[in-house]
Amino acid sequence: MKDIFNWPIRVYYEDTDVGGVVYYANYLKFYERARTEMLRAMGFEQDELISSESVIFAVRSVKVDYLKPARFNELLDISACLSLVNAASLTFEQSVTRNDELLSTATIRIACLDSNTLRPRHIPDDLKQAIVHE
Repeated sequence: MKDIFNWPIRVYYEDTDVGGVVYYANYLKFYERARTEMLRAMGFEQDELISSESVIFAVRSVKVDYLKPARFNELLDISACLSLVNAASLTFEQSVTRNDELLSTATIRIACLDSNTLRPRHIPDDLKQAIVHE
């Protein structure tokens, strides 16, 4: 659980406001992409988890700090690191950096839900084992 996953993202015009600065809500999209790519790198596709395990993941809570602005056309590095695994939730520590300069940090708690009832459920054993042993 100590491994840090990194995913590069280019800032597109659509990510920015009129001043060319990344709009604050778009950081959440960047964080989401990094978590999705982290699962994919571990061999888990979210659409397959829905069909085979009836599992979806939903954001339960978010705490974001915006430290410095990112701008149009910059290459950013989005990190994701699991800090806590519970029976039915995952907590990630994430960050956005530009050339090792810290721009934003986030703590994001993800709930594991049954895709049919949208009620909390235990994380599937194979996924939990893969996460814990990464």
